[in-house]
Amino acid sequence: MNICLNDKIFDTLSGVVTSENVKAYVIGGWVRDCILKRDHPDKDIDIVVIGSGIEIARKAARKINPGIKVSIFKNFGTAMFKNEEYNIEFVGARKESYDKGSRKPVVEDGTLEDDQKRRDFTINALAISINKETFGEFLDPFGGINDLKKKIIRTPLDPDKTFSDDPLRMMRAIRFANQLNFKIEENTFNSINENAERIRIVSPERIATELNKIIMCERPSKGFILLEKAGLLKIIFPELDNLKGVETKEGKAHKDNFHHSIKVLDNISKNTDNVWLRWAALLHDIAKPVTKKYSLDTGWSFHGHEYVGSKMIPDIFRELKLPLNEKMKYVQKIIDLHLRPIALSQELVTDSAVRRLLFEAGDDIDDLMILCEADITSKNEAKKTKHLENFRIVRNKLKEIEEKDEIRNFQPPVDGREIIMAFGIKPGKEVGIIKNAIREAILDGIIPNEHESARKLMLEKGKEIGLTPTDATI
Repeated sequence: MNICLNDKIFDTLSGVVTSENVKAYVIGGWVRDCILKRDHPDKDIDIVVIGSGIEIARKAARKINPGIKVSIFKNFGTAMFKNEEYNIEFVGARKESYDKGSRKPVVEDGTLEDDQKRRDFTINALAISINKETFGEFLDPFGGINDLKKKIIRTPLDPDKTFSDDPLRMMRAIRFANQLNFKIEENTFNSINENAERIRIVSPERIATELNKIIMCERPSKGFILLEKAGLLKIIFPELDNLKGVETKEGKAHKDNFHHSIKVLDNISKNTDNVWLRWAALLHDIAKPVTKKYSLDTGWSFHGHEYVGSKMIPDIFRELKLPLNEKMKYVQKIIDLHLRPIALSQELVTDSAVRRLLFEAGDDIDDLMILCEADITSKNEAKKTKHLENFRIVRNKLKEIEEKDEIRNFQPPVDGREIIMAFGIKPGKEVGIIKNAIREAILDGIIPNEHESARKLMLEKGKEIGLTPTDATI
């Protein structure tokens, strides 16, 4: 296993623990990913020390760079620091016991075996010695290497105890299965089902962290299907769970909007690493259950689901403890506008409609188009090809109008201050009326997006509503 320790950082760490005469091991994700030959995108290295992890962290940091700041968490006996390349965490080997109502363990000093027993999964309990006399020695007490070969997620101890002690591990099992394209071992998955209600003691922040990691997987639908099958989705994300199912009346059925939504998420994940655009894809039809109606003439409809869905986002983000800032507003905007390009693609594309879409979407127009293309989930290839061709026409029209009229994020050429000066008035509704008239005229193509034409319309509209230009204006 020396291949997993071929970075110079391990020579330094080995020198420190050997000189201090303590045993220490690389454990967890670094070992797992090395064996799987995966990249280490986060450069996280976990070191378990038989003794004080805090003291070894301090000494290792001084050896690497005396200026490194060491973060210490005394309650858990852990310490960590970052250098230019790595995030290195040290923990004293420990055993844990849990109170039924809390994820916070009672921690005691323990052996390496005790520490490996407390790990969530066998594939994360693999350890490699970094002491000079046993450098590279591999320790695998629970058959984790065999589980890696079989692509299995399994707990080292009784899964009921593992998941009852720390229910977040249920979501981690699903997240690892999704990230690594593994299967969850049958007894382990059955235990998740049986212990699903325990997830209620986990904080929304920790749940959101796991959801974000699932969303950022190559094919996130697998994770959401597992969450649903395990009985977790209805607890942690009821709005998404409510999308499930197909209702039929008089032979007419609507599609399963849960499976449609996660398919759209898969589609968009091929084209973007933007986590918030992926959230918009997952939630774009979130209001369909509350807007669903059936008509004898037209069948099923979900009128206004884009508007209602955008209004649901603040509550969903607040519940999940996701950011309530411009990221949330971005998701709202994408959801609110997601039907607009689709409508344009199904009719004659007018310059006015394109200008309005460019104006409202602004710099997010390209993301909006990516979502709309991902929203095509039809299995009818001819229909799919036709929709994509229509979107190509819309994209070309967007580019043409943008180059000609510079509408994206435009501000009307005449601002409120100029209107106030022109008519000698105070700020008020008249200013808003004139600004709105200028904006609408530009978007409708009545006047070009330039100052002279906008100023002329300002004077005309002012007179129309009873305002008199000042002498200076005339």
